[in-house]
Amino acid sequence: MRKVAVIAVGYTKVSEHWNLSIRELFTEAALMALNEANIDQIDALYIGNMFSGYCQHQEHLGVLMADYIGLKSPPAVKIEAAGASGGMALREGVQAVASGLHDLVVVGGVEKMTDVLSPDITSALAMATDQEYEAFIGATFVALNAMVKRAYQHKYGVSDELIATLPVHCHEMASKNPYAQHPFKITVEQVLSSPFIAEPLRLLECSPVGDGAAVLMLCPLEKAKNFTDAPIEIAGMGAATDTIALYQRDDLTTFKATIEAAEIAYKMAHIKPDDVDVAEIHDAFSITGIISLEDLGFFEKGKAAEAVSEGQIAPGGKVAVNTFGGLKARGHPVGATGVYQAVEVVKQLRGDAGKNQVDGAEIGLTQNVGGVGGTVTVHIFRRLG
Repeated sequence: MRKVAVIAVGYTKVSEHWNLSIRELFTEAALMALNEANIDQIDALYIGNMFSGYCQHQEHLGVLMADYIGLKSPPAVKIEAAGASGGMALREGVQAVASGLHDLVVVGGVEKMTDVLSPDITSALAMATDQEYEAFIGATFVALNAMVKRAYQHKYGVSDELIATLPVHCHEMASKNPYAQHPFKITVEQVLSSPFIAEPLRLLECSPVGDGAAVLMLCPLEKAKNFTDAPIEIAGMGAATDTIALYQRDDLTTFKATIEAAEIAYKMAHIKPDDVDVAEIHDAFSITGIISLEDLGFFEKGKAAEAVSEGQIAPGGKVAVNTFGGLKARGHPVGATGVYQAVEVVKQLRGDAGKNQVDGAEIGLTQNVGGVGGTVTVHIFRRLG
């Protein structure tokens, strides 16, 4: 197996892009990456996306995007794994390069969520759950995550105030990120006074609806210097699944798939959680992020919210987390989120993170979740030299 490197990145601002189509969003990000690497042809294209069939009535997304950015007949495919679509697309791209099947691969993610009304997005998000035994009886995606929060608070006695410190942290980071959807600060008091979406989850604990695209260019590590002076190695990756429905799980306060995917990735990269300098975790809801911090091995069970309140995930803390705002404030264009996370870690390791740069960052991690922990991917990135 060959080692794999990221040689270029591209991305759009996450926003409500009323004047851009899904193909135009992807083209903007893809051309940014292709131009950075000075490449006009690739061997394969993998695109993470969840909603194009529902929101745009457009499937066959791979060929559409390859055609629109002027690529000449590469194999191109859409990868769907709910909120983990971007992470799974990255996994497929890494495997293609590592195996020797392809040398130059584009991994992208794109989502255009504002083309439909809010009730339709609610229905679309519920597609990540068990339709017959959860969505059919009226359990929305937010409601299922609210059940997780309720179970977690009951088991560990963690207050709303402590959990609210995670979205506050993410907005602090996003306030210095020019491509964040919500680049403004909030307070714990504002979180706790915002309306319930599904009790006990409040509005400011939930990621927003938005549009965006992000792209990575991959190649074999031994060839990376032909395209960039600052290649970033993808040193490890893991993926795992759990039951899709919550009622089938023994414990709602942990995501088993995160633990298993992380163990695989850590082992492949020959590192431990304490070696990670920067991490982009999946905080679609405040409780998702809190549980993820624990399942990834950064903090003990029941202790992550307290650690966040103490500043342990801020730059300069134990591990810098969601330094561009995370899903909560950078935004969560669902199928693109896993690729945005990877772009952000790459920028940190290259020293391109602007006002939120983590000094001396050498190892980064991304965790991308599909459904309520039904699918999880974890990737480890390493700065070279």
